[in-house]
Amino acid sequence: MQMRGGTSKGLYFLADDLPADTAERDDLLLRIMGSPDPTQIDGVGGAHPLRSKVALVSPSAVDGIDVDYLFLQVMVDQPVVTDKQNCGNILAGIGPFAVERGLVPAGGDETRVRIRMVNTNGVVTATFPTPGGRPRYDGETVIDGVPGTAAAIVLDFEDSGAAASVFPTGNVTDTFGGIPVTCVDNGMPVVVVAASSLGATGQESIAELEGDEELNRRVKELRLEAGQAMGLGDVSATTVPKISLVAPPAQGGTIATRTFIPIRVHSSIGVLGAVSVGTAIRVPGAVGSDLAVVTPGSPRLAIEHPSGALTVEVELDTTTTPPTVIRSGVVRTARKLFDGTVFPR
Repeated sequence: MQMRGGTSKGLYFLADDLPADTAERDDLLLRIMGSPDPTQIDGVGGAHPLRSKVALVSPSAVDGIDVDYLFLQVMVDQPVVTDKQNCGNILAGIGPFAVERGLVPAGGDETRVRIRMVNTNGVVTATFPTPGGRPRYDGETVIDGVPGTAAAIVLDFEDSGAAASVFPTGNVTDTFGGIPVTCVDNGMPVVVVAASSLGATGQESIAELEGDEELNRRVKELRLEAGQAMGLGDVSATTVPKISLVAPPAQGGTIATRTFIPIRVHSSIGVLGAVSVGTAIRVPGAVGSDLAVVTPGSPRLAIEHPSGALTVEVELDTTTTPPTVIRSGVVRTARKLFDGTVFPR
C-alpha cells in the first residue's frame, strides 16, 4: 500500500510479505523503488528522500503493544537501505494501515493503536477516526506542506526511544570546528546549530541553501564530527544525524528551522526532528534556547520550516541533570493513495 504520512510518502508492507533475510529484502526494495538512480525512473520511488521510504508492519509479540513498525530509508542515488532512524511522518499512517490490513480491529468511531518503533524501541499511541469500522482519511485538519485538509491522527509518544539521556554527548552544548551546537535525540538524532554560526539567516529558501557550496561543505564536516561524538560512528553513509539550522521565528511561531536530511534540505521538517529541536530549545543554555519565543506554561511549540510550521508538544523535567522528557506529542494526517501490486525490476 502506498500512503502519504504527514509530509512524506512511502510504501507500507506487511513484514511477512518480504524476505526474512535482510540482504534479500533490501535488494528487493532497491529494485522496487528504482534505486540507485537520481530519477528512480524504473521504480515507484519519488526521486527524493521524502518520497523513498518504506514501513514494515507486523503484529507485536510485546505485551500491550499492537503492532511493530520498522522504518527503512531507501536512498535514491545509492544502493543503500538503512534502518538507522525513525520516521514520524510515515508513522502517521501505521495505525490506519494496521486496521486496513486487519492487524488491529477498529475500535468504534475512534481507534487507538499502540505502536512499537522497532528502530529505537520507542512506543507511541496513534488515535484516529474509524467510523463504520474503517479508517477515515478525510477531515478538517491542516498541516503545512500538504495541500487541503484531512482527518487528524494524534501521536502521543510514551517513550521517545532515545538513549538514557536525550543529550547523547552528555553535554547540553558542544563545540565542533569552532561552532557551538546542541546534540539532541528525542526520537531523532539532530544537531541544532544557530544559522548565524554558519553565516546564514535561517530564512533562506531551499534552493539558496542547496546552492551554497561552502555552507554545504561546512554542514558535512560538522555532521561527521557530531556523529562520532553522539556515538553513531562514521555517519558518512547514513542519514543521521540531521543538521537543523535555527533562527528567531519569522511567522509568529516558536523557532525557525532549516534542516539538512542529511545533505538535501527538507521541504518542511520531520516529526521526530521537530520534537528533538523542540526538546533542545526548552533547555536553558542549549543552542536555540535564546532564539526561541516560548509561551510560559504551555508545552506547545510551533516549529517553523520552509513550508510553514509544525506544532509539537514537549514537556521536560529540567530538575534532573541532564533534563529528562516527560512526554512528547504531535498531530499529523495521512491518506491511503494506492493499494495493489508492484513489479520490481
